[in-house]
Amino acid sequence: MRGGKPGAYPTFDLFRKEIHPVPLNLFDPFGFTTKKSAEAKADGLVKEINNGRLAMIGIFGFIAADKVEGSVPFLKDIAMPYSGEPMAPF
Repeated sequence: MRGGKPGAYPTFDLFRKEIHPVPLNLFDPFGFTTKKSAEAKADGLVKEINNGRLAMIGIFGFIAADKVEGSVPFLKDIAMPYSGEPMAPF
């Protein structure tokens, strides 16, 4: 990666003109964020980071419940025992 500003994705404008018509951009294809203020964008970024953290906690809760029986009482009836190495793919 060359670096740059996180979350700043280039548009397909040059690609559309030079090579092939692409209907939508990858980030904000319908232009919902073009009219938002900088404060609203910063608030949305904080919300996105917090939701990502909560998702990671949830995933690791399921991994713990699968590996150690009874470690997460709420998932007692949902999680299935797993005898392998859950972190092997990483």
